[in-house]
Amino acid sequence: MQKVKLPLTTDPVKDAQRRLDYDGYYAVNQLERLSESVVKVIDNAQVTLSFFIDPQKLVVMKGHATVDVELECQRCEQPFVQTLSCDFCYSPVKNLDRADELPEIYEPIEFNQFGEIDLLGVIEDEFILSLPIAPMHSSEHCEVSVVEQVFGELPDELAKTPNPFSVLASLKQK
Repeated sequence: MQKVKLPLTTDPVKDAQRRLDYDGYYAVNQLERLSESVVKVIDNAQVTLSFFIDPQKLVVMKGHATVDVELECQRCEQPFVQTLSCDFCYSPVKNLDRADELPEIYEPIEFNQFGEIDLLGVIEDEFILSLPIAPMHSSEHCEVSVVEQVFGELPDELAKTPNPFSVLASLKQK
């Protein structure tokens, strides 16, 4: 099956009524917000989506997305490749005030003024949320050795000063 370019927006109600499934991609140049958050987006984002109506008569968009990005290691400042992968399950609402009525398994997503949802925006949001807080190589692949990763060594003159909390130890003994 050949992967197709996904639409930017879609009407989730019509897609759910037809039980549509999408298996496609978003091109690297479409992922502008993600590109601002990483060193480089390496490959197209691969996305699978399923639209359906659940037993509670709620419209549901369930999906999975992956993309390879280049990040900068926070220890050695060298680039490395990371695969971002995310699973999501949304139910569209007319306004976010109705979000509390949804079951916990669904994230709310708001319709735009045309009754559609911004698919590309949702996928980019999911990728941005899946970025690591402090991107780093694994220890064995990092150029900074384990010895250099030790922090907080005190200079000799500070190490010899008396501990200001030693007075508290004498109170504890009483």
